[in-house]
Amino acid sequence: MISVLLVEDSQADRDMLEAILAADHGVEVVATADSGEKALALASSLQPDVVVMDWEMAVVDGLAATRRLMEEDPRPVVLVSERWSRDDGAAWALVHDAGAVAAVRKPRDPQSEDFAASSRDLLRAVHRSAGLKLVRRWRRSPRGAGARSTATPLPIRIVAIGVSTGGPPVLEAILSRLPADFPAPILIVQHIAEGFVHGLVDWLQRVTPLRVGLATHGQAAMPGHVYIAPDRRHLGIDAGAHLVLDAGPPEQSQRPAVSHLFRSVAQSYGGNAAAVLLTGMGSDGAAELKALRDLRAITIAQDAESCTIFGMPGEAIKLGAAQYILSPGEIGDLLVRACRPHPAAVAPSRLRRQAKRPTVE
Repeated sequence: MISVLLVEDSQADRDMLEAILAADHGVEVVATADSGEKALALASSLQPDVVVMDWEMAVVDGLAATRRLMEEDPRPVVLVSERWSRDDGAAWALVHDAGAVAAVRKPRDPQSEDFAASSRDLLRAVHRSAGLKLVRRWRRSPRGAGARSTATPLPIRIVAIGVSTGGPPVLEAILSRLPADFPAPILIVQHIAEGFVHGLVDWLQRVTPLRVGLATHGQAAMPGHVYIAPDRRHLGIDAGAHLVLDAGPPEQSQRPAVSHLFRSVAQSYGGNAAAVLLTGMGSDGAAELKALRDLRAITIAQDAESCTIFGMPGEAIKLGAAQYILSPGEIGDLLVRACRPHPAAVAPSRLRRQAKRPTVE
C-alpha cells in the first residue's frame, strides 16, 4: 500500500484529488494539508511514501515547499497543476530544479473529456514515484564559494558528463561556475523524457556563459561549448573531435546512454579527459567511469549529500571509479582548475586510432 500525503489549498480540488487517489486500492491517503507549511510538518511526522502537491498555492507554493522538503526530509513529490504541459520546457525546468520527481496535469471537472486520462496520469506518477530512494539535497550557497578540491597537472581536452534524475539543477550549479572561455568542449548525456531536451537546452543557456546546444552528427566539438545528446541517439566523439550520433540499441535501457559516451571518450581521448557521473537511478556509466580512471583520466562522482538519487554515482564509487567525490559547486571549481588552455585543446592524442563514424538512421 502506497501512503500519500495530499497537499492542496482548494477544498474542492482537495476532495476531488482525494477521491481519485482513494479509488486506487493500492493507494492510501494518510493525511491532507492546505498549505506548504503544514505539508512540511506532516511529511516529517507521517513519513508518507509519496507527496502529491498542488503547484499553485498561496504563501508557500508547491515549488518552494518541494525544495524545502528535499533539503529537510526528502521523499518523492508529484506536482499537479492545471497549467502543466509536457511541452513547456521552462515549467519542466522549474519542476526538476525544485526536486520533484514528476509533474502531471491536475484533473479537472469529472465531466470534462480529459478527466479520465489526467486521473490515470496522476495515479501512474504516484505508483512510479513510490519506492524511489532520495537523499537530502544541498542548500544553495552563493556562487564562487571555495571548494575542497585541488588542482591537477593533467591537461584536459574533453569533459564528459552523465546524469539522470535530478540533473538540471546540478548541471546549473556546475556549468554556471565555468567561464565563457572554458578551454574544452563539454558533452552531456541527460536521461530525460522524450521531448524535454529542447527545454533543458534553452534553460541551461540562460544560466551559464557557455554556449549550449543539441549535439548534431559530424559537428566539430569546440572549447567553451556544451553539447547535449538529443532524443533517441547515443552521443560520442571521434578521434578528429567530431560529434558522433548513433541510433544503436539502448544500453541499460537508455538511449542516449552515459556508458556509450564514456567509452567513446576513452577511445578517442584516453587520459586527457575529465568524466563526471551525477545524480540518477541505476548504474549507467559506472563501469565506464572506472575504465576512464584506469586510463588516468580525471573521474568525478557527485557526493551522496547533494544527490537527488545516489544511484549512478554510488555504483561508481563502489567500483573505485571516482578519483574525486564532490558537491556540484566543487565539481565546477575542480573543472576550472583542471582544464587549462592547451595548444591542442580539442585534439585527442595522435596515438589513438581514428574512430569509425557510424551512420545515423
